[in-house]
Amino acid sequence: MEGPHRVLVVGNDEGDTKQLAEMIRALGYEPETARDSAEALHKLGSDFDVVLVDAGVRGLDGLGFLSRIRGKPEHAATPVIIVTTLDMAEARLRAVEAGASELITRPIDRAELLARVACQFRIREAEESLKRSEAAFEGALDRRTDALRSALERMTGAQQRTEEAYLDAVDRLAAVAEYRDEKAKGHVRRMRRYCELLSRRLKLEPPQTELISRASAMHDVGKVGIPDSILLKPAPLEPDEWEVMKRHSAIGADLLSGSSSDILQAAETVARFHHERWDGKGYPEGLSDDEIPLSARVVAVVEVFDALTSDRPYREAVPHDEALAVMQEERGAQFDPKILDAFVESFDEMAAIRREQLN
Repeated sequence: MEGPHRVLVVGNDEGDTKQLAEMIRALGYEPETARDSAEALHKLGSDFDVVLVDAGVRGLDGLGFLSRIRGKPEHAATPVIIVTTLDMAEARLRAVEAGASELITRPIDRAELLARVACQFRIREAEESLKRSEAAFEGALDRRTDALRSALERMTGAQQRTEEAYLDAVDRLAAVAEYRDEKAKGHVRRMRRYCELLSRRLKLEPPQTELISRASAMHDVGKVGIPDSILLKPAPLEPDEWEVMKRHSAIGADLLSGSSSDILQAAETVARFHHERWDGKGYPEGLSDDEIPLSARVVAVVEVFDALTSDRPYREAVPHDEALAVMQEERGAQFDPKILDAFVESFDEMAAIRREQLN
């Protein structure tokens, strides 16, 4: 794309809209503002890379405005980020189902805004690159074999960049979930290393090992839909709060669903089932034994180890040996016995990873 990225900022309050536009400008992008939905729809006649819209925009609510945008073929794929004061999982899911690319909850954090907007630019650039490559491929069909091979290689590269962009976007979403809890710093990075080590110990094939390791990063992505009052509560959760917290598995799976990518499909499985238990007493579906996908059983073991050895808002981390003792008591109850045995065999290496990444 030529020149700075253009962002249409659609607000409800003139002061808030101006403030958002200044934040966008400070991030190195070119903002243009609209006072209401009518003006925004008119301005969408020109090209914008991203639309940032307040959920309470005048003329239509945020979802109504989003529906109008998605009803125009030329804007069916335009990234739309909803700015909202709502922090309920239901509201977030409705927005995603309506076609929102991202949601940002007020008060807006500049780092989060940068991450989410940058993600949308990268995804759109990769998709446009793929379209250009597909067009080049179609024009090369009648050419010599060497020309056809070259076009195929370009298309394959563009498809790979598109998948990498989607993975980058989801990784950033996982990082946003981690960013909300300072004590969870480094959790995603450690999970990948734990899963890689444990998968190798289980003698899984390298492609499956890579798939589980990459997918593990998104296991808790659904926590973006959990209110801070519950996620960061400095005390044990009440029963009704715990029911809300448990919904992060379904939220994460819904956010990751519908992709043709093997990694994102694996991530959806991990997000949905990593809190199932070997004895069938887990959630969300109460699966047991081998009904639980292998990837989720692997993630379940290392996720508990990292959770026990990390500070939480309501408790301090426990020593590594104490964490191991707690986990061994759950052999055949919470955990697949074979996977836990492999974890125990790898425990010194697991503990080394934890010590290495304490900061």
